[in-house]
Amino acid sequence: MIMDRRESIKSLLVGSIGAGAIVSSAGCATNEKIEEVVQAKQGLYGRTEKEKKRDEKLRGEVYFNEHEIDTVSTLCDLILPPERNYQAATSAEVPAFIEFMVKDIENYQLPLRGGIMWLDNFSNRKYNLVFKSCSIDQQKAILDLIAYPEEEPSDLSQGIAFFTLMRNLTLTGFYTSKIGIEELGYKGNSPNVWGGVPDEVLKKHGFNYDDGVQYVDQSKRTEIAQWDEDGNLLT
Repeated sequence: MIMDRRESIKSLLVGSIGAGAIVSSAGCATNEKIEEVVQAKQGLYGRTEKEKKRDEKLRGEVYFNEHEIDTVSTLCDLILPPERNYQAATSAEVPAFIEFMVKDIENYQLPLRGGIMWLDNFSNRKYNLVFKSCSIDQQKAILDLIAYPEEEPSDLSQGIAFFTLMRNLTLTGFYTSKIGIEELGYKGNSPNVWGGVPDEVLKKHGFNYDDGVQYVDQSKRTEIAQWDEDGNLLT
């Protein structure tokens, strides 16, 4: 079931967030997340001036032709389709993310462009249609052969490698976007409420809190500290 598969994907990704597994490529993305981060940080992009110039240059380039980007979009939405409360991969501009990654990491170019050619060739032999023109059932029948094969027949090896890369890029692009992060329900780090040093520890070292006063004002734990030019704490 789609719901079960989507929930499983979310569980795996949430479990990997601590290691940074799904956000390693976020700094290179071109879709909505970059613009929102830039605006939120008032222009602080997290990139050097040289890197920013390179990113702008890559954004101005076109790699995929119209047929290729249409095929990529079709595949993205087959991997992460819209379902009930879930949005499709294209809703988060994942195809644009993938195109940027292809321009940013040249080693992706031949596997992806060659993979699209393989997919169309296989689809033509099977249905006399290019992949994007097939029915959804026909598309899924092809993907069933290369998504999770029990064996790896030599004639499908390129398709299997291509789909694995597409799936990884689609998941990375979607779940590092605003839409994807909201779907995960991931809120990032947040401050805990600290109740102070336990009484037994204080007593062991000969200390205590006078009149119940603690050293941390928990009501201010979400406030960002402000410093003056001399480095003195203001708030």
